[in-house]
Amino acid sequence: MNTLVVLAAILFALMVLVGGRKGAKSFISLFINFGIIILMVFFMMDPNASPVILTLIASMLIVCINLFYVNEVNDKTKMAFVSTIATLILLFVFIYLITSGAMIQGFGEEEIDELAPFSLLIGIDFVKISVSIVIISTVGAMTDVSIAISSPMNELIQYNPLMKRRDLFASGMRIGRDILGTDTNTLFFAFIGGYLALMLWFKDLSYSFGDIVNSKVFVGEVVTILCASIGIALVIPITSWINAVYLTRKRTKEELKES
Repeated sequence: MNTLVVLAAILFALMVLVGGRKGAKSFISLFINFGIIILMVFFMMDPNASPVILTLIASMLIVCINLFYVNEVNDKTKMAFVSTIATLILLFVFIYLITSGAMIQGFGEEEIDELAPFSLLIGIDFVKISVSIVIISTVGAMTDVSIAISSPMNELIQYNPLMKRRDLFASGMRIGRDILGTDTNTLFFAFIGGYLALMLWFKDLSYSFGDIVNSKVFVGEVVTILCASIGIALVIPITSWINAVYLTRKRTKEELKES
């Protein structure tokens, strides 16, 4: 517990030092988002509740906190919000079909020993739980990318008000391409870091490559990473297009008012 308090204090100090008031808000948002996740899990225990609907509601709340609470309500956060939700809607059916088809719900055989004393008959559809896991992981990555594109595009139009829509969209795509590689690699290394012990366990159990890639634990994480990466790739053109259309139309309206 003392270690957690010390690490949290160091993180808070650094976030305030680097980000000032916004850094403090970002730190507070971590606990707010954690509270939203806890509430979501609590309501999921109700057999009559839909885990997927609860996850979508929680995801929207998390996006609102990360965008509007931390960065305040302005054009760039509004466009980032619209872009994230639009991409999530496009991905939702895809995520549901892939998660159901991959059969990654429930627990893998490597986890059976630890779960043997407990009953799994808790009245919850584990397919929907798997969908919820993928959605939560995907939304976080998409929100990060959408605000990273929306913010510089707003700066571009301010410093170059005569910029054409096509050129503004192309600038957003160039920004997105720079983000694409780093963010997908971040997801990959997060998986490797979190599951390095599992990889060593696979080696100790003399798993072949075929056994590893067909392991439910391994496949579940890879599906999550790939869906999140697909979300990142999709949100880049969607964010660029939405911002280009909105910012150029806003400029046109302002010119008409002035004339």
